[in-house]
Amino acid sequence: MRYATHIKPISYLKANAAQVLLQLAEQREPMVITQNGEAKAVIQDVVSYEQTQETLALLKILTLGNQEIEAGKVKPLAQVVARLRVKPVAV
Repeated sequence: MRYATHIKPISYLKANAAQVLLQLAEQREPMVITQNGEAKAVIQDVVSYEQTQETLALLKILTLGNQEIEAGKVKPLAQVVARLRVKPVAV
């Protein structure tokens, strides 16, 4: 996605906050806010933010899993299943 069309100065945000929030919710694309010609912030709608956070959490879980595999902290599936069959499940 190209952000060139979604760049606004902070003065635009101040003058059009309600419209900016509506646009973020409708388009679901982030907006870059500039100050003195430099990019200073990125704003996005809440739904997109939550989805991004969930994606990051899943990626962290995958990374941790891969690290455990590389460290040899894994057991064969058959061994785990056999252990579960023998051990009674507490309710």
